[in-house]
Amino acid sequence: MEMGVKHAREYSDILSDLTEALVSIEDGYLFFEMETEDWEQLEQPQRLELMEALADDVFYALGEDPVLHVGGGIVTYRPKHHIIEVSVDQKESRIIRLI
Repeated sequence: MEMGVKHAREYSDILSDLTEALVSIEDGYLFFEMETEDWEQLEQPQRLELMEALADDVFYALGEDPVLHVGGGIVTYRPKHHIIEVSVDQKESRIIRLI
């Protein structure tokens, strides 16, 4: 069984797109088991830093589990289509291309 998310794009570009998509999930910080009050006390740069760390963790976790719940969102690795799909909520999805 192969592990990891296969990609041909630069990892930094994928990470940037994935971070941006995860930021769109309003309660994505719940993935860290963080309280809402603690999240709200963070400055924007700190929030972005945490979400980038989350994107990095999610990217590697998708290699083991192709579907992850991040707050109210769902992140799905679709290897046949070479994408990661981020379902932000019931109405919005973001597509991160891997090639």
